[in-house]
Amino acid sequence: MKTPHFVWIMTATLALAACSPPPAATEPIRSVKLMTVGASAVGAQAEYAGEVRARTESRLGFRVGGKLVQRPAQVGQRVAAGALLAQLDGQDLALSSQAAQAQVSAAQTQRDLAAADLKRYQDLLAQGFVSGAEIERRQATLQSAEATLRQARAQGAVQGNQAGYARLLANGAGVVLAVDAEVGQVVAAGTPVVRLALDGPRDVVFAVPEDRLASLRTGQAAQVRLWAGAPAGAAVPLAAVVREVAASADPVTRTYQVKLALSGDASVPLGATAYVTLAAPAGAPGAAIKLPTSALMRSETGDRSGSAVWVFDAATSTVQPREVVVAGADGNDLVIASGLQPGDEVVAAGVHVLSPGQKVTRFAGAATQ
Repeated sequence: MKTPHFVWIMTATLALAACSPPPAATEPIRSVKLMTVGASAVGAQAEYAGEVRARTESRLGFRVGGKLVQRPAQVGQRVAAGALLAQLDGQDLALSSQAAQAQVSAAQTQRDLAAADLKRYQDLLAQGFVSGAEIERRQATLQSAEATLRQARAQGAVQGNQAGYARLLANGAGVVLAVDAEVGQVVAAGTPVVRLALDGPRDVVFAVPEDRLASLRTGQAAQVRLWAGAPAGAAVPLAAVVREVAASADPVTRTYQVKLALSGDASVPLGATAYVTLAAPAGAPGAAIKLPTSALMRSETGDRSGSAVWVFDAATSTVQPREVVVAGADGNDLVIASGLQPGDEVVAAGVHVLSPGQKVTRFAGAATQ
């Protein structure tokens, strides 16, 4: 008779066990890759791509307007100082010069006539036929004629120069970089027609972002490596110094143009691609704590956000977040300004799957930075 009672108890126990919630799953202990931070050398050099240009590039244009009838200059052509680069139709300018010379002849005639008239009245004054007032009047007429003659001569000289301005000449020996006008085109005074790179010192021009501008100084040493190789007899790489740093950013690229001065005896082709390596300026820090980008995560504190890392506590085998301040980048690593001390262990990868106080195990092969 006890058997049915026992069966009923077992059935009820199993039913109650089936209705109770399952036990909570324990959070797995993750294996993380740790790295011990330490002060390491900050890269003292940064490399940029640049272009070799002439120290002086002249955009030459006519000082007068007119129709272009001749342009001997061609792109890539080497020209000597005073060589003819382009020429305008000078017919109108020649006519203007002739008109100015005619004005000079007319003024000269009026001056001679006034001088002869004055001499005749001076003779009459000696004989007592005219008064001194007449002499003064004739002297004033002569002075006016002489002034008109000087004005006509100056105007004639100007018109003569205008006629000469119809020929565009090279202001020095160099290479034609570009031509901006073709034969038959009417150009205004001052419009660039030929761009000429003068022989002489060479510069390497490149652009730097805004965050690197503070590390540049005029006179800072640099090295230049040509993509096509160094010229014959030149050392590898070429020595250079920072000659000029732009005061404002380019409106399109928002970068700052920098010019390096190559040594005076460096013979490099214009337009060559160059790789610029800048030395660190004096006073730059030589060592700092650096972390890979995979070790950082975004930190939200109140109404501000920043960066943080997971710091490993060896005593409890747990990780806790710690805010850090990033000072900049050095290659593929980030330079940490504050928040960590040499010897701290931080999680190097998988930071987005951890939670504060979570237990972790050390993955074999922990690194030291």
